Amino acid sequence: MIRRDRDAAPFVLTLTFFALGSIGLVLGIWPNIVPPSLSIWEASSPPSSQGFVMVGLIVLLPVRLGYTYWSYGVFKGKVSADSGYH
Repeated sequence: MIRRDRDAAPFVLTLTFFALGSIGLVLGIWPNIVPPSLSIWEASSPPSSQGFVMVGLIVLLPVRLGYTYWSYGVFKGKVSADSGYH
């Protein structure tokens, strides 16, 4: 794929491989993810903890995405395709 200039295909195939591996892991241990004596609502954290995490996510996710976008913009075009170690 790399010789044919199809750079997206190996990336998509790798993402698919990891997603299928994660799904297989979850399906393999599905009944024992949460102990059988607890419901999903009893095993989850309290709403106050979930709210705290949600506020952190709402604040920090745009900061992280903005920084990533900015850093890609800074380094865009700095390296040519034919440069390398040889």
